[in-house]
Amino acid sequence: MKIGYPCINRSIGCKSNKTFRLKSYSEERLIETVDKNLDCLVRILEFNIKHNILFFRITSDLVPFASHPICKFDWQEYFKGRFKEIGNLIESHNIRISMHPDQFVLINSLNNTVFENSLKELNYHVEVLDLMELDTSAKIQIHVGGIYGEKEKSIKRFIERFEKLDETIKRRLVIENDDRRYSLKDCLLLNAETGIPVLFDIFHHELNNSEEKISEAFRLFTKTWRKKDGIPMVDYSSQKKGELKGKHTESIDLEHFKNFLKLTEPFDFDIMLEIKDKEKSALKAMKVALKDDDRFI
Repeated sequence: MKIGYPCINRSIGCKSNKTFRLKSYSEERLIETVDKNLDCLVRILEFNIKHNILFFRITSDLVPFASHPICKFDWQEYFKGRFKEIGNLIESHNIRISMHPDQFVLINSLNNTVFENSLKELNYHVEVLDLMELDTSAKIQIHVGGIYGEKEKSIKRFIERFEKLDETIKRRLVIENDDRRYSLKDCLLLNAETGIPVLFDIFHHELNNSEEKISEAFRLFTKTWRKKDGIPMVDYSSQKKGELKGKHTESIDLEHFKNFLKLTEPFDFDIMLEIKDKEKSALKAMKVALKDDDRFI
């Protein structure tokens, strides 16, 4: 089992998600920005390796405007060697990688233009992971999408669209239960129809569920992952005290985390900490996990 955090490291003074305005686009600007983003990604990975944080979500902004019509530059070929080097670093240290496109990626959208743009964005994410030559345990997580007033039809539309996706996309996609629309139960239904693995969000489940206890939820969602998908992935956070329901905590609640580990003892899974202070909470979580839990390396 591994622990990780998403996208940004606040300790090293370097971000891999730098971008620029569309009106400032030029090939020179793109090359310069991607080059710096890849440099920062390497620095983040090196920090994580040093501290035994072996799960990381790569930012979707690594290559600005990659799925936009304005981008005609063959960045894939230009940076092919760099991506391969990063992939080698990831594989040599047994790091688990994921990506998470923004909320505008909607497979079940009623708007065909939104759907077509979603495909372009998913293709970009696939290209990043494929250029790194990562296996199919490197996943792209998405939400099921909107309900559009008719949940059953929206689920059916997701299934129909998913079945028509290129295999390069299908083999990397996982769906996540969300905090309002699609619960674990809904995601399991989609898995039964499509085979798509379910990434379990513990905090979302607390907010939107069908009264499944954590032990039952883990028994159900872990079965949706096959050997080629790697061990299951879990997004972890908890409620920020004194704030509106659904607000993520700023820093990890270690007592809550310890209890979470105890409740899930029979299962193996990788944990993505969706907590505001990123690597700071990951370092605290790793210290607890390595001390108290034999599942962690």
